[in-house]
Amino acid sequence: MWRIFLLTCTIAVGQSWHLKNSGTTATLRGVSVVNDKVIWISGSKGTIIRTVDGAVSVQNVSPKGVADLDFRDIEGISDSTAFAMSSGEGRSSRIYKTTDGGANWTMLQANGAEGFWDAFGMWDATHGILMGDPVDGKFTILTTSDGTSWTPQEGPKAEKDEAAFAGGGSALVVQGTREAWFVTGGLGGGRVLHSVDSGKTWTAVRVVKPAAETAGLYSLAFNGKRAVAVGGDYTKASDTAVNIALSADGVKWTVPQGKPLGYRSAVVNVGAKWLAVGMTGSDLSSDNGATWKGFDEGAFNGVSVKGTTCWAVGPAGRFGMLAE
Repeated sequence: MWRIFLLTCTIAVGQSWHLKNSGTTATLRGVSVVNDKVIWISGSKGTIIRTVDGAVSVQNVSPKGVADLDFRDIEGISDSTAFAMSSGEGRSSRIYKTTDGGANWTMLQANGAEGFWDAFGMWDATHGILMGDPVDGKFTILTTSDGTSWTPQEGPKAEKDEAAFAGGGSALVVQGTREAWFVTGGLGGGRVLHSVDSGKTWTAVRVVKPAAETAGLYSLAFNGKRAVAVGGDYTKASDTAVNIALSADGVKWTVPQGKPLGYRSAVVNVGAKWLAVGMTGSDLSSDNGATWKGFDEGAFNGVSVKGTTCWAVGPAGRFGMLAE
């Protein structure tokens, strides 16, 4: 059992981060809240962590022999079942599955010699979709309908100098039983792509115009049809350029005057508020993204929410719960 400590970061907007000891110094990026007790976490050095008691204790359930992999995204289905995706050039991009709480992992799919996987999502325990950087001019799209085999689809055409980011594992999100969205960056990026048929066809809209290959949109989240996308430039962590876009219907997008206080790699909806996290801190919006208030200057990479239970992860094993 890991020794647990608690820190409270009080913030002016009435909420705080309660930080827990994750038992690792790995860079954590993927986090999936199944319920108020069960959380799955993933990161560098082949790290996967699970808690089934709300982080009173945590277990390192990393697959064996994969310390060279960087697990950027994880999707928890239950306390026993989860999918984890590693990101890297060529075959360093892989997807694994466990059905016994992480005691054993099965590699379901490995990328080919080209490409780089960015994010994936599960509509349910057997249906999911994965997105990766363009290969031969088209984004990589894989889907599963049985929770085991992943089938390549003809991905949407990419613009010149366009790619996606695996910063916090939330460049792609799913809703309902068939809808999916993903966001892009790079000099040719700044688009939101949308599928209503499980990734078979896509529509795209340009939302922002990034000024660098490291800039663009990194993450998006929904509350019903309303959506918020965040990003920026990870090499300019305090820069607010091109770091926010809003939609009332998931189709038409606007850029508000109010912005998070820097590059933000992940965003979620928490009750009546929106939360964005990044390397220079966290921000909350109570007006659907029109304005933002910053708090807690500590770094986070990824964030996940189920109901009002919200956890975030970051560098050097940083792991915290948002609480009143």
